[in-house]
Amino acid sequence: MGFFDFVTNAGKSLLGMGNDAEAIKKEIEDSFEELPVDGLVVEVNEDSVLLAGVAKDFATREKAILIAGNVEGIAQVNADQLVTMEMIASSTEPDAEPITIPEEIFYSIVKGDTLWGIAQKFYDDGSKYTHIVDANIEVIKDADLIYPGQTIRIPEVIA
Repeated sequence: MGFFDFVTNAGKSLLGMGNDAEAIKKEIEDSFEELPVDGLVVEVNEDSVLLAGVAKDFATREKAILIAGNVEGIAQVNADQLVTMEMIASSTEPDAEPITIPEEIFYSIVKGDTLWGIAQKFYDDGSKYTHIVDANIEVIKDADLIYPGQTIRIPEVIA
C-alpha cells in the first residue's frame, strides 16, 4: 500500500537543479488550487521519494503520489507516512468502523496508448476517457498530450 513504482526515464524534468525535495514539494503544491496536504514533507534519496503529511482525502493522496512519481529520475514513491483524515480517525477511535482504503489502480502509459483506448480497456467504453482526465488533472494538463512512461490513476466510474 505504501510503495509505488514508476518509470525512471519518463516524466517532468525537475531534479538536479537545486533542492530536489523542494522542487517536488512545489510541484505538488502548485498542482492544486488549495494546499492539498497538511504538513507536506518530501524527502528525495537518489531515485526514491518519501511523502508524509495528511491529505484531505484518498484522491488527493493518490494525486500527490502520481505527481511525485511522474518526475524524471524517480523510480519509487514511499507513501506510508502520507495519510488521510479517514485513516487517522479509524486508527484512533476505538469504536470506529474499519476503514476500507480504495484500491489504487495506476497505469503506466505505453507507446501508442490513447486516453480513449485506456478507457476502453478499463471501462469497456472509450468515451469515458474524461473520467481519467478529470482524475488526473494535476498530471494530464492536456488530454491530447500523454506520453510513454507517464503513470496515471484509473478512477472507479460510477454509472
